[in-house]
Amino acid sequence: MVEEDDKLVRDRIPELIRADDEVPATETVAGEAYRERLHDQLDEEVAEYHESGRVAELADVLAVVNALAALDDVSPGELEAMRREKRAERGGFDDGVVLKRVE
Repeated sequence: MVEEDDKLVRDRIPELIRADDEVPATETVAGEAYRERLHDQLDEEVAEYHESGRVAELADVLAVVNALAALDDVSPGELEAMRREKRAERGGFDDGVVLKRVE
């Protein structure tokens, strides 16, 4: 059975497909094409989280976010530092505050 896909996948997916005695057809993208594929993958992973509500899906979101950050030479540690700085300055999303209007 031939299954058609045209999406970014995790690096070991071709290896896992071969282990199932199937033959993956792949290509490697770089530069702006890679960034665009990561953006598409981020949308897909967020949609999967919305659909399933499973916390494990957030790990996939985080993997894509870290790959996007790496394109700008930002490590996961640096990204976490940015998150903490924003939290210190503006707070987090813990209290469920909804801004309705500013008068």
